[in-house]
Parts: sequence; C-alpha cells; structure tokens
Amino acid sequence: MKPYHIVMGLALAGAAALVLFGDRTPAGEIVEPVVRRGAPAIAVSDRVRDRAGAGARPDVAIARLVPRAQLVGAAGDATFGAGEGVFLGQNWNPPQQQQQPTAAERAAANAPAPPPMAPPVPFNYFGKAVQDGAWEVYLARGDKTYIARNHSVIEGAWRVDRIAPPLLTVTYLPLNQVQQINIGAID
Repeated sequence: MKPYHIVMGLALAGAAALVLFGDRTPAGEIVEPVVRRGAPAIAVSDRVRDRAGAGARPDVAIARLVPRAQLVGAAGDATFGAGEGVFLGQNWNPPQQQQQPTAAERAAANAPAPPPMAPPVPFNYFGKAVQDGAWEVYLARGDKTYIARNHSVIEGAWRVDRIAPPLLTVTYLPLNQVQQINIGAID
C-alpha cells in the first residue's frame, strides 16, 4: 500500500465521521429578502408587519409579481423583433449620413446589368495520360472522379473541347462560355 492510499483512506474515514457524528441542528435565524430603493410597489406580509410594529416601516418586503400578460402579451407569445419585446437591441454605431450620389454612381446605377458569367470550373485536376494517341485528363469533384476526353460532356453542363497540354479547354453549356484548366506540361 502506498502512502497516498493511506492518506486517502484517512480522509475518507474523517468525512464519514463528519457525516455520522456532525452537528445536524438547523440555524435559528430566518433569512428575509432585502428591500431595494426604487423598487416597484411592495406587499408586506403579516408576519413581517407584526415583527416591525404597527407604525414602523418594515425592513423586509416582498415585491409584487408582474402579470404574465403584461410581460409577454395576452396571447403569450413574446416578440423578439427590433425595438420591442423581451430583448431590446442596441446599436452603438453613429447614425449614417445620407450622401448624394455622384454623377459616376448615378451612371453606374442606370447602366445595364452585366451579362451572366459562368461559374468557376468546379473540377480539380489530378492527372493525365495518353491512350492510343488521345489525351485523357482525370478530374475530381467531391467524391466523384471523371475521365475527360475530347468532346465528352461532364455532369451535363461542361463539355471538353480540347486537350492540349498545358491547357484543357472546356465550355460551360448553359451560357456557352469557354474556360481553361491548367493541366501542366507534357511529362
């Protein structure tokens, strides 16, 4: 048996002795809530009023409960929107000043929207090979792997137009826009 086992055993025996033979008499004093200045209307219990005397102001008071309907509304559904309800938001930023737009900003606002653009190519390149004189490029997207050959369509939206290292040229079919992927030089 190690020394710390002995110390732990003695501590356990001491704790058990305190539980069995310790003082179990309750405290004789009653703890009452403290009256706060500026508190809402209070209701003083009869027991407190008797102890304080008929004409003396009691030193302990119990605040009245606020009705639930007053706190969360008659329907019982508290609103948490801005400026009302239980949690009020606070904006510490200075107020924004309205600035008149410049001539360039007005012209930009009246200009037509730019044409839609194809998304970036979603495939990751991870290899290429020559098979019977034709290039194959290995692409991945998520957990799927694709073998791209000339004029093949991937996922119904990307057509491989040309494989000529160091570039793979693809067309985004919904917008008919051409993009290129760097596949490295010939090994």
